[in-house]
Amino acid sequence: MSPELVSILVLVVVFVIATTRSVNMGALAFAAAFGVGTLVADLDADGIFAGFPGDLFVVLVGVTYLFAIARANGTTDWLVHAAVRLVRGRVALIPWVMFALTGALTAIGAVSPAAVAIVAPIALSFATRYAISPLLMGTMVVHGAQAGGFSPISIYGSIVNGIVEREGLPGSEVTLFLASLIANLLIAGALFALFGGRKLWARGSVPTDGATGEGDAGFADGETPGPGTDATSGTATGTGPVTSGATPATPASPATPATPTAPASPTAVAVRPGREAGVTGGTGGTGGIIRLTPARIATLTALVALVVAVLGFDLDAGLTAVTLAVVLSTAWPDDSRRAVGEIAWSTVLLICGVLTYVGVLEEMGTITWAGEGVGGIGVPLLAAVLLCYIGAVVSAFASSVGIMGALIPLAVPFLAQGEIGAVGMVAALAVSATVVDVSPFSTNGALVLAAAPDVDRERFFRQLMVYGGIVVAAVPALAWLVLVVPGLG
Repeated sequence: MSPELVSILVLVVVFVIATTRSVNMGALAFAAAFGVGTLVADLDADGIFAGFPGDLFVVLVGVTYLFAIARANGTTDWLVHAAVRLVRGRVALIPWVMFALTGALTAIGAVSPAAVAIVAPIALSFATRYAISPLLMGTMVVHGAQAGGFSPISIYGSIVNGIVEREGLPGSEVTLFLASLIANLLIAGALFALFGGRKLWARGSVPTDGATGEGDAGFADGETPGPGTDATSGTATGTGPVTSGATPATPASPATPATPTAPASPTAVAVRPGREAGVTGGTGGTGGIIRLTPARIATLTALVALVVAVLGFDLDAGLTAVTLAVVLSTAWPDDSRRAVGEIAWSTVLLICGVLTYVGVLEEMGTITWAGEGVGGIGVPLLAAVLLCYIGAVVSAFASSVGIMGALIPLAVPFLAQGEIGAVGMVAALAVSATVVDVSPFSTNGALVLAAAPDVDRERFFRQLMVYGGIVVAAVPALAWLVLVVPGLG
């Protein structure tokens, strides 16, 4: 068996173990890089670490560090509640607000699962309260996260654009971003039409004025009411508040009234409709008001500064984010004390491990060998659609970014032939590997499933699984047809 084939089989084993045993794929990839690099490719430690993506490491750490501070000081909660207030009681707009909100969060640098973890509990609580299909609301949240996921300063966008640059391929940050944005926007529109959107429009508005005593009760900063919460008294009759961004609490027995969870901080207090509670307020903009504190204003300014620095002055996103995070940490150390621990270290490990192993594959010639094999099919367009389907199927069960990090280098040799446009191919791979994150086996799909209150979870699981299967079957072919066949790039 050739060394190249051995290295490919090891990569397959890494994906299988990561999927079936819940082991971090990055850690497995580091072990594989050490084993294959030492025993098969005869590389020393320097040769193995040559593929370590130091620039992407800084981007991942810096951006998630800054975003963790934004979560710690309540800036993300302010963004959530400010967006929901824009609905003004129009039920049909709530799913679109959640779509736009998760898209905005990932576009400015939130890791996709982090954005979904923040928004999904609130979104699914709204779905329960206003009789919106949980499948519609949950998929709108996930597709919203992917819609903004490939902006030039986002985690996914930075990673893919970095891989493209490292491989010497022509790239277009704008095309990549717009391809994902438009694809997910079209899917969201179809979902809205199919799962009750017209009925929601027909329902019009619901009362949202807290002074009337109607609508949602006010809840603490970052909390949403459980499905059994009394909207006028604030007492829980079934499920306690769910903290935004955290794993939803296990529902209490319906027969046993539960007292609302005690606030985690002095500022997190429940309020009645129409009243303010210091710096915190009501979920959904129907109760109190979340005020803009100096820390939150500074954090919002930092997020805007990150966008301007990267897009306007072409500064490195990772170094800029780290610098801004350090400034905020110095000014408000209490708010950011736990932020370092909330950096997406598992994602950092995953990306750096997979790309280090890909570096070993490049060193031993596996990338060229595999690319020549795919190109040897004789039909570049067929090879392209096969790669898109491989990305979609694997990503439905494993890491979207991890599979993109492996597939883009594999496509380099036949892209170099010039018959397939690199820009369109990379965009098609990115779309194919991320829209399938609605699968309940993926992190985002699992978060949505966990966040849905008062639903038949087995039925909801089956709905997500069927919908995920439809996406896997249809989207790669459509992405290939629209982005690759015309020869884009």
